[in-house]
Amino acid sequence: MAKNILVTGNFDFLHPGHVRLLKFAKECGDHLFVAVNSDKAMAVKSQTDERHRLEMVRSIQYVDEAFLTDLSPAHLISIHRPFAVVKGKEFEDKENPELQALRKYGGKLIFGSGEFDFSSQYSIKPTQNIGSNFDFSELKWFAKRRQIKLSDLLTTFKRMSKLNVAVVGEVIVDEYVQGKAVGLSQEDPTIVMTPNHTDTFLGGAAITAGHIKSIGANEVTLFSVVGADAKSEYVKSNIAKYDVSSVLLEDVSRPTPLKTRYRADTKTLLRVNQVRHHKISEELQQQLFEGISQILDKVDLLIFSDFNYGVLPQSLVNKITKACIENGVRLVADSQTSSQVGDISRYRDTLLITPTEKEVRVALNNPDDGLVILAKKLCEKSNPENLVITLAEEGVFIHIPGELPTQWQNDRIPAINKNAADPAGAGDCFLAASSLAMSAGASAWEAFYIASVASACQVDILGNKPLEQSILLQSIRESFE
Repeated sequence: MAKNILVTGNFDFLHPGHVRLLKFAKECGDHLFVAVNSDKAMAVKSQTDERHRLEMVRSIQYVDEAFLTDLSPAHLISIHRPFAVVKGKEFEDKENPELQALRKYGGKLIFGSGEFDFSSQYSIKPTQNIGSNFDFSELKWFAKRRQIKLSDLLTTFKRMSKLNVAVVGEVIVDEYVQGKAVGLSQEDPTIVMTPNHTDTFLGGAAITAGHIKSIGANEVTLFSVVGADAKSEYVKSNIAKYDVSSVLLEDVSRPTPLKTRYRADTKTLLRVNQVRHHKISEELQQQLFEGISQILDKVDLLIFSDFNYGVLPQSLVNKITKACIENGVRLVADSQTSSQVGDISRYRDTLLITPTEKEVRVALNNPDDGLVILAKKLCEKSNPENLVITLAEEGVFIHIPGELPTQWQNDRIPAINKNAADPAGAGDCFLAASSLAMSAGASAWEAFYIASVASACQVDILGNKPLEQSILLQSIRESFE
């Protein structure tokens, strides 16, 4: 049974002491609900009206539920029967009317005010102030020279709602451990941090699937392999929240991939990856292929979301590619090279590939050539219809191949967001938005316009969360103003 914690108060003026108290209260149980005294219930008239006080309490990320009340604490306890009531340490030596009500059923009264060195940097639930750093000036010029119209983009979104998509690749669990840097260790030159809380998200192929569904696809099915561990249960219980169907096979020989970022203020201090790189067994490969084959007649687009942790061996990629081509299913691929080594060129005959510049150079073993020559050589090797090389804060380089050099089409879209809150997930979002748009009938230029805006929106959000279509549409409309 969940341990519910109750805190009551006026919260006339929200200050760091309140935040510390609520953080402490949350740590005492599973679910924190806060009763905010209404204007009517307050002995002294507040300078702030009750609705504003309630909204301020709800903005604290440790609060699961908050409501206004006219009732006394004892009456609230009799109704809600919390596991414990938490009060500030200053009340410990005073008369506490809550105690009698709690004793009737064995509830607890806990005193504590939280840690004095708690940093409030991450105490407030992050708001999506998306677009405040966007610069659309060069995007407008791109739209003009490529004859992109807002009405055509809006039509594309309507067509997206008819598409069914399959995503296959590694599911990753992303953890963000937020904390306060307290100084340097005296034993060695290492930053010491005190963690305050941990946020957990689905990443990898799961967030790609989440983006595709949230941006507007009809049905999305995720195929992946997870470990026999607690993180796999997190994946299974949370993927449904994205309204994504899933086929998650279990592999006892590997953990569910877990990536942890330790952050202080707005900086990442350390990343820790708990992963395995060996290929999944032939039995699991066959099970994945059979699962995908069963739905190919209903799928419009299949995306390889490859993080190179062994879920997509070449033999399986070849079988899936062949089956998709035979069934008229369009293919898109991304293969990550970061702490691991991938090869984007092994994905052939796709609608689109979206590697980083590093991933192209690794695939071609080419540290010297410029972007245009790199793009040409990669297209000769893997034969995509469209290639986008992502360049982080420099935006994207677009290459649409032709049979002759005079038929190549190259362009670029600069980064729209000049001050990203969290660059993680930008590539996944670009891949999802562009492939979905192209499958819905958009031109390559229109698709990359949409995807660039989508990536700009995504990096304005801390943590990997599916991008909402309403946010993307609002930003696209603003880009034409």
